[in-house]
Amino acid sequence: MKSSGGKQIKKVKHLAAQKRNLPSGYFEFILRLKRQITSSRIRAALSVNQELILLYWDIGRQIKDRQNQEGWGSKVVDRLSRDLSLAFPAMKGFSLRNLKYMRAFAESYKDSSFVQQTAAQIPWFHNCIIIDKLKSLSEREFYIKKTIETPQTEAL
Repeated sequence: MKSSGGKQIKKVKHLAAQKRNLPSGYFEFILRLKRQITSSRIRAALSVNQELILLYWDIGRQIKDRQNQEGWGSKVVDRLSRDLSLAFPAMKGFSLRNLKYMRAFAESYKDSSFVQQTAAQIPWFHNCIIIDKLKSLSEREFYIKKTIETPQTEAL
């Protein structure tokens, strides 16, 4: 029976042999590709996040408008939550609680350009926390901008 140490030595020798067969500059090339892929994935995630936040803001605005104009109560929003969840079963985010956050989000930020340029740059959950904890627009804007300034790639 061979020991696992013998397997490790074989593996290291095999990797060393492969390394000798690689063209010069290969490791720099693969490192550059990995960075490019990581950067592209981050940009894609940020783009998806921005679209989702804009959607949530718009849904919240429409709910708020209907409640103000037509007197919709909480029962209608309950039903809306169930119907949207049934229509989009693979998509999370249509719980009653989240619809209420969407409404509060739209109520907090009446200007869509602020949402698009600032609030949509951070994750939805962060926006919800900021809405819960801070009441003034200037404080919210301050914390959103601080969050955006914080490097998000440190974990990479």
